[in-house]
Amino acid sequence: MTIRVVVADDQELVRSGFAMILDAQPDIEVVAEAGDGAEAVEAVRRHTPDVALLDIRMPRVDGIEACRGIAASGACRTVMLTTFDSDEYVYEALHAGASGFLLKDVRRDDLVHAVRVVARGDSLLAPSVARRLVEQYTRATARPRRPDPRLDALTGRERETLLLLARGLSNAEIAAELVVSDHTVKTHVGNVLAKLGLRDRIQAVICAYETGLITAGDPPPGGAARPGSSPASAGN
Repeated sequence: MTIRVVVADDQELVRSGFAMILDAQPDIEVVAEAGDGAEAVEAVRRHTPDVALLDIRMPRVDGIEACRGIAASGACRTVMLTTFDSDEYVYEALHAGASGFLLKDVRRDDLVHAVRVVARGDSLLAPSVARRLVEQYTRATARPRRPDPRLDALTGRERETLLLLARGLSNAEIAAELVVSDHTVKTHVGNVLAKLGLRDRIQAVICAYETGLITAGDPPPGGAARPGSSPASAGN
């Protein structure tokens, strides 16, 4: 099945470069390009793609607002593009419904991989920046830590699974940490998402910080992804 993609960036050379790389793949078709967020939303409405690549900083309507509109409509999944790993808007983009984000200097193979990962319904994280960005946000919006009733729906093992998700572990690493099978981990992850009303693993990470299950500065376990890793993905 061909993956249909919309690419949105206000820099024509960047936009056309990404489109050229993706169009060269036998299983990917770029159905439209857009120069700002408003054009991106319209292109998604008109062409019903599977994936939209959105630059965070665009004129008229920025990538975050475009992402929010696209996510609300359920039209397709979005991947945000940013220039710097310290971009203050990345957390907002994830909260708006993005399925992941990439730096604009992403390698050709990682760009193609990201589109395929998101198209099949998985979430995509760049471990070199995702955890740190969420931590920065939670430090800036720190509130007294109180029990959050949302977590009451989870079993003890599901809470452990959510904690390990928030620390950046893959399903295989969670299975090793909890000494269970990969299938059991997938079941736990699915239960966590369903009980908390979350779309994917990225929202699970955000939820873990917002509920106080994990706090900024908590050390990652031995198996967690380390800064500098390439973009990683994991199924629900």
